[in-house]
Amino acid sequence: MAPPRLAETNLFKPITVGSVTLQNRLVFAPTSRFRMNDDHSPTNLVKHYYEARSETNGGLIVVEGAFVSPQAGFFWNSPMIYTDKQVEAWKQIADSIHSKGSSVSLQIYHRGRVGDPKILKENGLPLLGPSALYLDEESEKAAIAAGNPLRSFTVPEIKQLITEFKEAAIKSIKLAGFDFVEIHVGYMYTLAQFVDVATNQRTDEYGGSIEKRSKLVLEIVDEVVAAVGAEHVGIRVSPYIKFQGGSGGDSKLMHPIAQYAYLFSELERRGREGKRLGYLHIVESKVADGVDVKDGPEYSSEWIAQIWKGVLIRAGGYLHQPDYFNLIKDVNGDDRTLIGASRYYTSNPDLAHRLKNGLELTPYDRDTFYTPGNYGYNTFGKVGEPQFGRDSAIAKEEAVSLV
Repeated sequence: MAPPRLAETNLFKPITVGSVTLQNRLVFAPTSRFRMNDDHSPTNLVKHYYEARSETNGGLIVVEGAFVSPQAGFFWNSPMIYTDKQVEAWKQIADSIHSKGSSVSLQIYHRGRVGDPKILKENGLPLLGPSALYLDEESEKAAIAAGNPLRSFTVPEIKQLITEFKEAAIKSIKLAGFDFVEIHVGYMYTLAQFVDVATNQRTDEYGGSIEKRSKLVLEIVDEVVAAVGAEHVGIRVSPYIKFQGGSGGDSKLMHPIAQYAYLFSELERRGREGKRLGYLHIVESKVADGVDVKDGPEYSSEWIAQIWKGVLIRAGGYLHQPDYFNLIKDVNGDDRTLIGASRYYTSNPDLAHRLKNGLELTPYDRDTFYTPGNYGYNTFGKVGEPQFGRDSAIAKEEAVSLV
């Protein structure tokens, strides 16, 4: 069955988000790829990658999560926005996306307890989490072997974390020229660790109740908004995810609605008081650990739109239905919903063009998602172009620094 043509759906109607007008409601959701320099700055390969996905588009590109500082956790060849070199390289990425007629957001985050204890130790940095609760036995052994056991953030370290998010946002918006900065409160990285009762057992002002577990996220939001303006800020959450120790939708500790309804209501209250965020980005319950859920319950997230009245991005498995039934239903359901896609964007640089015109999608190659270099990265062509594959000469292109 040929894919449906989506040109007449809301997916291809313009919409104003924050201070920009998007030509469609398709979002390239952030997708970690490990293709940066060893110093965590983007290369020419990264520039080419995002340029290709910005052409014949006009929508929103959300660039993969960048560390707000070295303390954010380190990970090989992953992005960071901290040094002058990194900021300048990111400016070239943002400028190139804008030159193709698309808008761009940079996701910023901190890994917390799932940071690399060995690399942190080598850089004189501690492994920190809301509480000294390891992800699993293996992570505990790794931390102890590295001589860097997990410990709780002190309150002064939490205040420093808030400052690091604010400074990363300033660098993203005011120096690098991104349209938005997306605060990552999902996938059980640091901010989600503070929100989730399974990972936050603090008894001070940052733990012990729904309100206190939300305190850090809201303080970061307030500081970032004050620094760059609410219209330039987005926030991403994954209420139902179990990845990296998340409670998920069937937790006996705390149901996501109880925890996240408070967080969303606080964001909505700020919106009504004149500080409306650019968007709220939700990872749907159809996805777990980066793959689609095939067994078990799929929880409804319709309640979120009843609380949050601003622009809502919904991401998670929308392109895996041949008829795009859920995508069409959700994007046509109101006039403020955008649809995020990530895996199919890796193998279809012209995804917007294909969806608009009902063209077949090229399958993605999950085995190449987290490999270094150009394998499976810039080796996928647009409609009518060859699919080069892993062994093409283009895969040998040098990852040259942008700065």
